[in-house]
Amino acid sequence: MKWEENFLLCSLAAVCILTILEDSEGAAVPVDTKGEEEEGLNKQVFVAETDASNFFKRRTRRSPKSRAEMIAENSQRRAADERRKEYHEEQLYEWKSYVEEEQDEQYERSHEKSQSWRQWHYGGRYPPYLYNRYGY
Repeated sequence: MKWEENFLLCSLAAVCILTILEDSEGAAVPVDTKGEEEEGLNKQVFVAETDASNFFKRRTRRSPKSRAEMIAENSQRRAADERRKEYHEEQLYEWKSYVEEEQDEQYERSHEKSQSWRQWHYGGRYPPYLYNRYGY
């Protein structure tokens, strides 16, 4: 029963919205276009043949780039390479410092473990090595 009420309310809301939108003007192109307007639109979209050929002659796929273009591209490429190099150096530095910290922590942990093991097993029973020689 509940879903039937929801369905009726949604359909009623959709019908109301459609009736309201039917009277309003949309963003579509008006239907009553004349032949003169179509020619004007075609003139705006299409370029004269001479202009088009000049456009393609000016820069074809195999034509060499101008000196200014080459200088600009090379400077952009150099700047990008420099940024990439700095980024990788920074990442390497961070990684090295992380590894060094991890090794220091591991060394401290293993040293503490060995010290505690020695203290537990040999705590005070034997003197240090130099004083524990027999025969001297």
